[in-house]
Parts: sequence; structure tokens; C-alpha cells
Amino acid sequence: MRHVLSALVQNVPGVLAHVAGMLASRAYNIHSLAVGETESPELSRMTFVVVGDDNILEQVRKQLEKIVTVVRVDDVSSKDHVERDLMLIKVQADKADRPEIRELSRIFRGRIVDVSPDEMMIELSGQEKKIEAFIDMMRPFGIIELCRTGRIAMIRSVNRPIVGEPGSDGDA
Repeated sequence: MRHVLSALVQNVPGVLAHVAGMLASRAYNIHSLAVGETESPELSRMTFVVVGDDNILEQVRKQLEKIVTVVRVDDVSSKDHVERDLMLIKVQADKADRPEIRELSRIFRGRIVDVSPDEMMIELSGQEKKIEAFIDMMRPFGIIELCRTGRIAMIRSVNRPIVGEPGSDGDA
């Protein structure tokens, strides 16, 4: 089972190494990791994706909460949430292929961010399934390079207006 955990940590040197070292020393595999500053410059948010049963999830939480620089740990996947990945992908693109690559990018709500005589680079964000589907569509053109962020996620507001269909990959 896949779990998304969010740890609010103090924004000080060595926190990432400390957290990663603790998880590695206990043989917990991190499937995905993203770290970034929050709305408060003193805090950073680490978003982890770990795979395992509920016992593993509970052990990871307990171990994270023991670290002095960890302020709070939330199991995001147990609540209604929004999660996204970001990807840059560079594909071979001769003149004949460019219209199809451009159209696929539009359909997937991607953005062409760089073009050279033989290549195109596309930026795409969305749920993991969407990113993987786009990668599969680009394989026949020839993927030159691919770079993905770790997963980021936020718990939805309790009293929120409905923006789109539940489960859609639009603005909701």
C-alpha cells in the first residue's frame, strides 16, 4: 500500500540527511521525496511516499516524530487531498513529428518550454498516472532525457467550494 506523509521540519542544515539516514538505517524505502520551504521561512515541508502496510506506516511516523527538528507529521493519504508531480521531458522532434507532439502536449495540459532543431522539451504537472501516460505517449518519438520531482501533496480544506469534478486532473 502506498502512503503519502508530510513532515513539517525546521529549516536548518542537515535535516534532510538526518531524516533520510534514519529511514535508511531502519530499511524503509522512500519511493518519492520532495522538500521545499513553506509559507514560513523557518520551516520546510518534506513529502514522502512510502510503500508498506499500516504497521510500516506507523513505524515511519513514530521514528520521524522522534527527530527533534521534526515539528509535525501528517498522513496525507488518509485524508481528502491533492497530489502532484512535475516533470520535464526532452524528446526527439523532427519537423514531421512536431505537430503531433504539440497536440499531445496540449491534450495533457503540458507546456513546451524549449525547442531546438531536433528536440522539444515539455513541462507537465499532474497526478502520477497522467505523467506516466504522457511518458508512454512520448516513447515512440524517442525520449532523450526525463526529470521528475518527488510527489507534493496538501490536504484539502474542510469547507471548500467545489472547483471541478472529484478525481479530475483539472484545477480541482
